[in-house]
Amino acid sequence: MRHILRLDASVRHNDATQPQHRSISKQLGDLFIDTFLATRLNTTAEMSIMHRDLSQHPPHFIDAEWLAAVFSEPSARSEAQSALLAESDQYIAEVEKADVILITTPMYNYGMPAVLKAWFDQVIRIHKTFSFDLERGDFPLEPIFSNKTLVLLSSTGEFGFEPSGIREHMNHLGTHIKVLSHYLGAQYFYDIRCEYQEFADQRHQDSLENAKQHTIALAKRLSNSAH
Repeated sequence: MRHILRLDASVRHNDATQPQHRSISKQLGDLFIDTFLATRLNTTAEMSIMHRDLSQHPPHFIDAEWLAAVFSEPSARSEAQSALLAESDQYIAEVEKADVILITTPMYNYGMPAVLKAWFDQVIRIHKTFSFDLERGDFPLEPIFSNKTLVLLSSTGEFGFEPSGIREHMNHLGTHIKVLSHYLGAQYFYDIRCEYQEFADQRHQDSLENAKQHTIALAKRLSNSAH
């Protein structure tokens, strides 16, 4: 059985009255899911989708009390500490179950939206998603989960954020998520991006069409493969 965990981070909706106010990243996410499901119709394998719109139901920011609970022995935690970690536990359980983690997000100020960073902070947690052992030397962290696929579908106002692009050094979205994906157990990482949104010209339309075509192709391939 295949499991997809979908996370949306844009504050925009897909049903906005004016097209220019609709979320491009969520549109790409819908296209990925629709294509994935349509392709799966040709198989007998079952699948499930867990969908979280983080902008509508934002994760809580971690704080000192949360951190103290994390570093307490589970058997020594108070009821209040256990309750404080319940949200994190739920998110982590959803990641553990997922084969494919689909993240749709815009680039805000050259990085990820605060709600998405809050989700990562709740999820990447010692003894739950990564282990820590100083016997490993200068790289003591290792992921606990493995063999997952992370698909990042994003939209940007500017352009040139790809490797060797004119704004490669300003891309703190895809590069950051790729690093963090390691601690979600992602062995495979795919990054599809629609650019030029603020220019609203033919380059944007071409970029959007290109992103859609790559999204369709990737969804078909992943639907018919092990990753």
